[in-house]
Amino acid sequence: MNLIGDMNFFIECLVKIAASSLFGALLGLERKYRFQVVGMRTLVLISVSSTLLSILSYYLPEIQTAKGFDGGDPTRIIAGVTSGIGFLGGGAIIHQGLNIKGLTSAAVIWTASALGMAIGVGLYAQSAIVLVVALFMLVFLEKIEEKFFPAGRSKTLHIVYNDENADLVKVKSIIEHHGFKVTDLNMSRIMESNQIILRYTVKAPIKDEFADVIEALKEVNGLSEFSMTD
Repeated sequence: MNLIGDMNFFIECLVKIAASSLFGALLGLERKYRFQVVGMRTLVLISVSSTLLSILSYYLPEIQTAKGFDGGDPTRIIAGVTSGIGFLGGGAIIHQGLNIKGLTSAAVIWTASALGMAIGVGLYAQSAIVLVVALFMLVFLEKIEEKFFPAGRSKTLHIVYNDENADLVKVKSIIEHHGFKVTDLNMSRIMESNQIILRYTVKAPIKDEFADVIEALKEVNGLSEFSMTD
C-alpha cells in the first residue's frame, strides 16, 4: 500500500500537524503568561517538527518494504541527524545578561532539518503544510506576542531614594503602570545617609521610551539615582 497516495493517510497527517500546532501554541501561551523565556513560536515549531519526524519514522518502513531493502533500520538516520542538529541549534542560543536569545532560531534550525528529511523521502505535501504553519507562526505570532505580552525582556531597575520614608508601594505602582512586570525585589538601606536602595528584577516592555518612568518616580520625594541594566 502506497501511503503517499492514500488520502486517509494525508488527512491523518493533517490532523496531527494541526493538533501539534494547537498544543504547542497553548503551551507557549502558558509560558508567556508566566513571563518565561520560551514563547509560543518556539514551542509550535518544536511541536510540528517533532510531529513531522514521527510521520517520517512511520513512513520509512513502507519505503524499505517497497524497495525490497532489509539490510538495516533507516530510522537510525533520523536519530543521527536529529542529534547532530541539536548541537547546531544549541550554538544559536546566546545568554545576554538576564536574557536568553536565539531559542526561536534554534527551533527554526530544528524545523529545517525535519523538513529536509521529510522531503528527502517524498513527503512533499506534509512538508509543505509544516512549512506554511511555521511561516505563519513566525510572522503572525510575533505580532500577537508583542500585542498581548509586550513585557518580554528581563531588566534590573536600580533606584535610590535619599528619603527612608519613601512610599515604596507607590514606587512599585508607578513601575507597573508603565508596563513593567515585577518579578523580584531586593532592598537595602544605608542608615548613615538615610538612603533606600531598590533593585527590581522586571520584565520590560519592548519600547525603549523610559523617560516617563523617571519623571513619574520623581513624584516620590528623594529620588537621587535611577539606572536600568540587562
